[in-house]
Amino acid sequence: MTAKHPKHAAPGHSILPVIAERWSPYAFEPRPVERAKLLACLEAARWAASSYNEQPWTFILAERTDAAAFAKALDCLVEGNQAWAKNVGVLLLTVVSRTFVKNGKPNAACEHDVGLAAGNMVLQATALGLQGHQMIGIVAAKVRAAYQVPDGHDPLTAIALGYPAAVVAGTTDPLAQRDLAPRGRKPLTEIVLSTWGRPAL
Repeated sequence: MTAKHPKHAAPGHSILPVIAERWSPYAFEPRPVERAKLLACLEAARWAASSYNEQPWTFILAERTDAAAFAKALDCLVEGNQAWAKNVGVLLLTVVSRTFVKNGKPNAACEHDVGLAAGNMVLQATALGLQGHQMIGIVAAKVRAAYQVPDGHDPLTAIALGYPAAVVAGTTDPLAQRDLAPRGRKPLTEIVLSTWGRPAL
């Protein structure tokens, strides 16, 4: 029986295995993601729920098989993220539309909805033997200029997809150490309330 990765969750209640197995690596194998797997991840994102079915997300895609496109996307990340993301198979930059197409009114749910799409994507990636790492650390002005993002749309995050690299126990690399540290979450009693400060469970 294969030992569980240290990042696999130990949930207090039964959940879908793919949720327990999803985590955000820093160490990735520097190899491409197969196109069929990439398309499945993007398709999962496409079918996410959104307010009024607005689908306010756009994904700017860069695969490591296209060195110029990959370098362009990598340059839009903050320096700390570039250091590890240079090894991933795929980089995606997310862009959010701030207004509803149907009436031009502000879409207060747009960032929430992009998050749902990204969540679908990384769970699909996990199911396919990949992992995703979502980042807020981008340089939005670089994304806007490099990809001619129009007004009314804002660069928001980046998503790395790829194959996690094996990390040897005892490593002194701080990022690799994060990949070996167990995951943790707040208990339900802290996040599910009947009124503020009072647990509902």
